Amino acid sequence: MATATLHLPAGAITVDVAFREEVARLSGQPLELCFQCQKCASGCYPTQEGDYTPNEIMRLIQYGARDAVFRSRTIWLCTSCETCGLRCPNGIRIAEVMDTLKQMAVERGITPAGETGPMFHNLFLNEIRATGRIHETMLMLKYKLKTGNLFADMKLGWQLFRRGKLPLLPRLKKDPAVRQIFERAGGQG
Repeated sequence: MATATLHLPAGAITVDVAFREEVARLSGQPLELCFQCQKCASGCYPTQEGDYTPNEIMRLIQYGARDAVFRSRTIWLCTSCETCGLRCPNGIRIAEVMDTLKQMAVERGITPAGETGPMFHNLFLNEIRATGRIHETMLMLKYKLKTGNLFADMKLGWQLFRRGKLPLLPRLKKDPAVRQIFERAGGQG
C-alpha cells in the first residue's frame, strides 16, 4: 500500500493511492467521472448534520484520503435515498459508494468517535437478515437498549405509536429473496 502525506490548511492527511481504486472496484462506480458539480450536495438532506457533502466525500476518495473518509459522520448519515445519484450528470450512484464505504469501515473496525450510526447500520442489517423485513418498533427498541438512551425520543415515539407508525406486532412474511441476497453478498453487510 503506497501512502503519502497531503498537507492542507486544516492539517495533514495520509493519502492511500490505492484507496480510490478499491472503492471504485467494490462499489462498481466510475469515481473518476465526478467533476464536483455539487448537484449531489444540493439534494442531500443528511448533509446538514454531516461533516462533508457527498461531493466532498467523492473528492476525498479521489485524493485517497482514506482515514478522513472513514472517520467521517457523513457516510453513516447517508440513507441511500438515491437523490444524489439521480442528480449526478455522470450517473455515479453515490449511495452505492456510501454503502461500500460503510462496509469497508465495518470490516476494518473503524467508527467515528461517539457515533451510533455504525451500530444502527448493523442492527438494521441484522433485522433484515433475521426476518426479511424491518419491524420498526423492534429495531428502535434494540437501538435504544444498546445506546442506553431510552427516553430521549419518548414524546415522538408515543406520537408515532398513536398514529400506527410503530406497530407492536410485526408483519412476519419471510422472503427467500432476502436470504439469497445475503448469501450472494457472501455474508457481507
